[in-house]
Amino acid sequence: MAAPRKSVFRERAELLDFLLEVSRVTSETLDLDRLLENVASIVKTVVPYDLFAILLYSEPAQGLRIRYAIGHRDELVRSLIIPLNEGVTGMAAATRAPVLVDDVRSEPRYLNALDAVRSELAVPMMARGRLVGVLDVQSTRVKAYSEQDRALMRLIATRVAVSIDNARLYRRVDRQNRTLRTLAHLSQEFSSILDLDELLGKIAATIRALINYDAFSIFLVDAERKVLRHRFSVRYDQRVHLDNIPLGKGITGAAAESREAVRVLNTMEDPRYIASHADIHSELAVPLIVQDRVVGVLDLESDRVAHFTEDHQRTLSLLAPQVASSVENARLYEELAQREQRMEQDLAAARKLQHVLQPREAPELRGLEIALRARAAREISGDVYDFFDHGDEYAVIVFGDVSGKGAAAALYGALVSGLLRILAPRRRSPAVLMQSLNETLLERKVDAQYATLLVALWEHRSRRLTLCNAGAEPPLIYRNGEVIKPKVEGVPIGLLEGREYEELAIDTKIGDTILFYSDGVEDQLNSKDEEYSRSRVLKLMKKHGAESPKAIADAIFTDLDAFRDDTAITDDQSVVVMRVC
Repeated sequence: MAAPRKSVFRERAELLDFLLEVSRVTSETLDLDRLLENVASIVKTVVPYDLFAILLYSEPAQGLRIRYAIGHRDELVRSLIIPLNEGVTGMAAATRAPVLVDDVRSEPRYLNALDAVRSELAVPMMARGRLVGVLDVQSTRVKAYSEQDRALMRLIATRVAVSIDNARLYRRVDRQNRTLRTLAHLSQEFSSILDLDELLGKIAATIRALINYDAFSIFLVDAERKVLRHRFSVRYDQRVHLDNIPLGKGITGAAAESREAVRVLNTMEDPRYIASHADIHSELAVPLIVQDRVVGVLDLESDRVAHFTEDHQRTLSLLAPQVASSVENARLYEELAQREQRMEQDLAAARKLQHVLQPREAPELRGLEIALRARAAREISGDVYDFFDHGDEYAVIVFGDVSGKGAAAALYGALVSGLLRILAPRRRSPAVLMQSLNETLLERKVDAQYATLLVALWEHRSRRLTLCNAGAEPPLIYRNGEVIKPKVEGVPIGLLEGREYEELAIDTKIGDTILFYSDGVEDQLNSKDEEYSRSRVLKLMKKHGAESPKAIADAIFTDLDAFRDDTAITDDQSVVVMRVC
């Protein structure tokens, strides 16, 4: 039997001074961790121990959880919840009275913390008529604690209980204030992040600052597949990938189906739980709702039983609407970006096709020196131009513009080019070719689509140019310092049935320069919303008409760029310049 220890207080005044010191030390801070450390130091000065624990009562868990410990195993501290009436500490909590065990080996309710432990003293802490927790000391000596120790520990417990309760209340209020401050900043911060992965990482970090968790996940509703699609997860600070969950299954499925938060204190006791990790023991799932529609579920997990409280649930429920709105916006932006990427891939393919269908360089035709230049207002052009060389007899030159801009115009232009390649070799007459092309397009009628087209038959032996026009800009002919404006008109193709087209034959001379240009040239705007106009084209042609075809084409585009300055190109712009030689 161990010898009894001498009283640490020889006089009543010393005891009163000690208790005053206890009150002072425990009331000087509201930091719970620091306070519990101070309590451990205070107890050590008057009651020796080998193992020490401060257990706090958890109402949701209906049991005691170790909040501060010395000598206990870490895994025990993290996971142990002691129900009331179980173990020495549970008895003290249930009876609201100290429990002193001289030899734990003779106490059947003792919960073994360490094989070497022989005696234990547990004292409840009460504040405002409620159980706060239990102070527990254990020793490797039999009968290590006396009735005097029990009385002294009870006096200490009485004084520290209120301080611990206040510190817990302060922590709860502080957490609520931090939540409110976080909410105040979340709207602007989250709404400014459109990258979904970046946003989800930010949400995980933000919630972690408010609620400690071991695993965080966000699932998005896939209505078509009827599953909660895993989108983002971190477990123990590492990114992980989880399986999709059928709607209505698991804790997350229950939250999505009920449209309410689901808090599970012990996942091992809940049949809905889908085991994803052996260490998980509690879970909190909150639905993400946008405009009365569930778009996903936010899920937290912990390896501690009953880790998530009602306060945690309220906090997460307050955050959920902003999280849902931000995630939905980022998801829609991601979908839009993916569509734009696919569209860009399609446009790239269309550009390649257009390069195949249209000449990249001016061809060599007998009796003509040719230059061409073209640029699109958007990714691809709706302008059409092509050359069909029939050797010694003749050549056909086509030049036109499809209504609209961009991909739709380019696709319609590709249709026109393809039909021309089929029809042009079999029809020498420009008017017959134009009429056949119009009828063929009307057989494949595309709403709101039509084309303006200029067809020219070039006979190099006679230097005759026969023109047929279907709504295109009439060509300009430079001859001996003057600009000739042939009058040749017609209705656009693909618009009206039964149209007949006229031809105009022009006998050209050596040195004549012929200019074909699309309406995107004269319709180009500048910063004052002024059009480049046909008159500027006429002046430019008169000024540069004696120069080479390439020099004329370059001069037109140089003047266009100077005119528009930083104004965007308003329509596709193409020119073909031909010199009779």
